[in-house]
Amino acid sequence: MENFDFLLFIAIILGSTKILGLISQKVHMPQVLGALAAGVILGPSILNLVVETDFLSKSAEIGVIMLMFLAGLDTDIEELKKTGFASFAIALVGVILPIIGGFFTYLFFFSEKNADGMETLKALFIGVVLTATSVSITVETLRELGYLKGRMGTAILGAAIIDDIIGIIVLTVITSFKDTSVQPETVFLKIAFYFVFIIIAAFIIHLFAKYIEINDNHRRVAVISFVFCILVSYISEKFFGIADITGAYFAGIILCNMGIRDYVAKRVSITSYMIFSPIFFASIGIKTDINGITSSVLIFTIALTIVAILSKILGCGIGARLCKFSLNESICIGIGMVSRGEVALVVAQKGAQCGLLDSKLFPSVVIVVVVTTLMTPIFLKIFLAKKNKCLN
Repeated sequence: MENFDFLLFIAIILGSTKILGLISQKVHMPQVLGALAAGVILGPSILNLVVETDFLSKSAEIGVIMLMFLAGLDTDIEELKKTGFASFAIALVGVILPIIGGFFTYLFFFSEKNADGMETLKALFIGVVLTATSVSITVETLRELGYLKGRMGTAILGAAIIDDIIGIIVLTVITSFKDTSVQPETVFLKIAFYFVFIIIAAFIIHLFAKYIEINDNHRRVAVISFVFCILVSYISEKFFGIADITGAYFAGIILCNMGIRDYVAKRVSITSYMIFSPIFFASIGIKTDINGITSSVLIFTIALTIVAILSKILGCGIGARLCKFSLNESICIGIGMVSRGEVALVVAQKGAQCGLLDSKLFPSVVIVVVVTTLMTPIFLKIFLAKKNKCLN
């Protein structure tokens, strides 16, 4: 007899993620926290009502592809041009320090296992997870306090974009090294060919840009754009061994400067946030079994959270100081980049799938995401209030 439990699972997931997402929004927190909480409550940690199935797993994969495609579409190339060197410096140092911090934090707690290259890759991957930045909540806080359009707000937005691009490239390199039988030069050659493929794909799309933009409000444009995203994701995994989310992200970047961007983003967002994104975020919570957290993992989680916070504040703050921001502005920029959000969850999901993130450490990443997201607006408001006091 055919099993229809998946229909019940979908109903429970969509209903609970929406309710808890709205509650999160009411207390001025991102809805993603409510969706994560729903997954944890529904999963093995508490109620054990929903179990991960092949259908939910594949639906979650579609959800993460959509999220990264939308992230690419939301990339503002003109914003990057305006902020230029400042955003790049903030992002670069803000990526290097978290990678180093995450790498050595992992080795400090699990060095006895570090007998082969695979453990080194796992340590590097923890660092890559910490590079992610989600500034959605920072944007709302800066807008509320009137700093969004200023030099500081623009620098944060530009740095966040560059931050994610660098993080995706580093993720691509590390996942490519997972196959120990492959030589390093082969990995870099494959990555080089991949970027040639992306450039060719971008060139072909822009050859047909005028024709595509003539039909910018036709549903076929949204469908064809998402087909392009799926194809690039498939080719990335199948022929280059590069994460499908990387392909989806670059597909979005290729289309981000075209006139169809807003229409495509709107249409894809409807499908994404109606079905697939809630399933993805809930699946993260469902995979997180907090009952399995040992004392050693708990200590590692606390240490990783501290490293996640300090590495961004110091890294991005140093980058800002190098670009002539004041000390208080540099601290605010660092705090504004602390929140990890959905990008870190996407990276963690990919790491778990390819064996670079142990299941027992998955809850650690989720806790880091929740804590950094909660603390960012609180500390940002405190330091911006100090800045206003000094100006007055």
